[in-house]
Amino acid sequence: MPYPIEQKLVVGVASSALFDLAESDDIYQSEGVEAYRQHHEANLDNPFPRGVAFPFIRRFLSINKAFPGQLPVEVVLLSRNSPETGLRVFRSITHYGLDITRAAFMSGRSPYEYIPAFNASLFLSANEEDVQRAIDADYPAGLVLPTRIYDDEIDTELRVAFDFDGVIADDEAETVYKQHNNLHDFQAHEFARKAIPHQPGPLADLYRKLSHIRTLEDQKLAQDPDYKRILRIAIVTARNAPSHERVVTTLKDWGVSPDESFFLGGMEKDRVLSILKPHMFFDDQRSHLSSAAGNLPMVHVPFGVANRNVAKPPAQMEVMTQGIGEATGEQATGR
Repeated sequence: MPYPIEQKLVVGVASSALFDLAESDDIYQSEGVEAYRQHHEANLDNPFPRGVAFPFIRRFLSINKAFPGQLPVEVVLLSRNSPETGLRVFRSITHYGLDITRAAFMSGRSPYEYIPAFNASLFLSANEEDVQRAIDADYPAGLVLPTRIYDDEIDTELRVAFDFDGVIADDEAETVYKQHNNLHDFQAHEFARKAIPHQPGPLADLYRKLSHIRTLEDQKLAQDPDYKRILRIAIVTARNAPSHERVVTTLKDWGVSPDESFFLGGMEKDRVLSILKPHMFFDDQRSHLSSAAGNLPMVHVPFGVANRNVAKPPAQMEVMTQGIGEATGEQATGR
């Protein structure tokens, strides 16, 4: 009998985030649905290459190996594919040894409506429309942006980094900054409210549950000094003193604490991320989601005032094509 999903930290993932589906996308776009189906049938036992979210998902699932009696995490496939065309996805999952057994195959429809049904604290997809619709429905979701994949199997640590405003917390402070377009007013607003916690943002539940797993690791380390930690959590924010105090107040109120916190005062986040090398970095502003080397897994959380009536930067427009088949029916990627 499967372990109750209500007791787990669940991540929902589209195949467009987990695997590189560029080849099948091209076939769908140039030859149509029937050619796409035939391609998958002919290559049923040919696994897809690893996608942007693969290193994150593989390490995330490894948490269960450290807690075999508790099984605190699960990954669910949320797919636009039909069960027929999704066969290759599941065979690829088996090929890579990923413990993913639950799935929703929507035969062309967006799966975002089922995020709460699976108790998911995060939905990862390369389909921009699906992610935006999830955020608009107040569901936790992130758009996986294109990057070069490097999955060091010797490195078993899972590093997850979050921006603060509009990701972990709400967009109250960001709204003040946008309205006044003045850093001094922003700092004054936040310092005056330094003792008032922010309201939760779209990924607050994910952050809290990851922090709970860190607590489980603390307990395990106390029992076994040789235990090697799996999870490392960081906050990387453009804030600096004195506005940093409200961040600390918020996290303390929630009973959580990151392993590392970076208050950069407007510095380019890549300067820190290139050293931290997270397996996933979540930010609400696309202008922060780039790296000089182009090899960091970046996730855009299109939430709040920072994403209202904002044109997409040209450098990120390619994400629209990576998952384009997902939005058009029983078809290509991301499902």
